[in-house]
Amino acid sequence: MDLPRAAGVLLHISSLPGKFGTGDLGAGARSFVDFLAEASQSYWQVLPLGPTCGGFADSPYMSFSAFAGNPLFIDLADLVEQGFLSPRSLAEVPDFSEYLLDYERASVWRMPLLLGAWKTFRSTPPCEFKAFCQSCPWLEDYALFMALRAHHGGQPWYAWPGGLSGRQPAALALARDQLADMVGFHSFLQFQFFRQWQKLREYARAADVRLIGDLPIYVGHDSADVWAHHELFCLRAEDFQPIQVAGVPPDYFSPTGQRWGNPVYRWESAPGVANKPLYDWWAERLRAILELTDLCRIDHFRGFESYWAIAAEEETAVNGRWIKGPGAPFFAAMRAALGELPFIAEDLGVITPAVDELLRDLGLPGMKVLQFAFDGDEKNLYLPHNLTSTNCVVYTGTHDNNTTLGWYLDETTNPSVRSQLRRYLNSDGGAISHDMVRCAMGSVASLAIAPLQDILGFGGDCRLNTPGTSQGNWRWRCAPRFLTREIAKWLREETKFYNRAGEGRNSPESQGQADG
Repeated sequence: MDLPRAAGVLLHISSLPGKFGTGDLGAGARSFVDFLAEASQSYWQVLPLGPTCGGFADSPYMSFSAFAGNPLFIDLADLVEQGFLSPRSLAEVPDFSEYLLDYERASVWRMPLLLGAWKTFRSTPPCEFKAFCQSCPWLEDYALFMALRAHHGGQPWYAWPGGLSGRQPAALALARDQLADMVGFHSFLQFQFFRQWQKLREYARAADVRLIGDLPIYVGHDSADVWAHHELFCLRAEDFQPIQVAGVPPDYFSPTGQRWGNPVYRWESAPGVANKPLYDWWAERLRAILELTDLCRIDHFRGFESYWAIAAEEETAVNGRWIKGPGAPFFAAMRAALGELPFIAEDLGVITPAVDELLRDLGLPGMKVLQFAFDGDEKNLYLPHNLTSTNCVVYTGTHDNNTTLGWYLDETTNPSVRSQLRRYLNSDGGAISHDMVRCAMGSVASLAIAPLQDILGFGGDCRLNTPGTSQGNWRWRCAPRFLTREIAKWLREETKFYNRAGEGRNSPESQGQADG
């Protein structure tokens, strides 16, 4: 896949500015697109968009659905414009923080408003609603799953009565009848989410900004996907508990590895025979994300070559084992179903020659993270002078890294790393975040991405996620006053200097308008 030489910014929807408790698909998102366009950025990268499971600190990588959108991202002002909410309903807004997201508090305030909008909407639903429901093969199961989960007090599906957990037709039919209104409510939420997302995508396209999505390789055990498709996952038939779960083995950073807990896939229906229903499910999943985004990062790409499987009864990842994944035949099947695959492969961590070979054969760009480059080894593959191909995406850091300034100042960062970094960047460290952004921009990589925190020069208190921890993650938000014209101008000038500006962005007319 050939990417144009370009630049972009990483910012999740939840971190957008906004007054309703969390970033959403409304005015804050459009203003951010305007900022990106003014700064000559060609791409906006987001994290997974699904409804998060509160028990996992609201990580976007642990969702109730591989297909659904997060209802908390629905723009409430748009519902007022459509006539489904009264303007008075948004007149008094709780004192939400501009800087920190509180999913629970935002949900407590937002969900009754969304339910009220549904009660107005359901009296005269537009014909587009029925067409949307019919066009989403996953929606019926998801909406029923969410209604049943609420009906059973938030219990996971495998704790429901046997007729429901085992999906007996009579039990499902009765549930659909009894919970019809709540099933309709969750369908309405998805209708609004996807309607608003497509409006945002059109707005971004008009500004010549493309969207990059993010696809976790695994899905949560307590999800509509596993409930609706038991046969695709390694579950025990008697109680639907995982036989094996996903993770990664011990390494330098984690002596016991990481036990993620997601059920692993049944890639084969018999030895040497691909599980066709699973391949069909994956094709539908990839098709769905490509209808929302222009590019998509596949998380934990190495799991397609070989994956670390841990017996479910194990408390850590130490005693797992590598099992061969579906590999090249899987991607051949996906290309046959979908055509070209515009994906970025997350190929971080311990990568074997077999993974490298698969990546080369597929022609997918991998990731190069600059914070991993400065370990004192001049042969480090993440150092810009060692990049041997333009077919890659360079990042200053990712959502799992500290901010560049936070990492640089952190007491656990070896002084020799700081010294090498300053020498490499020809920097005194006073503007280390911007110096790192310039380093990414100047590399041969086709695409350079920086988290917004690095564009703004923010410290470790603005870190989005610390892997292996469950407290304080996914909370950072950007207050609107930080997205200044001065920052946009600086970013635009750097982007142009390193030949990453999109066509039409740097005409005298556009620059004159931006500089005001």
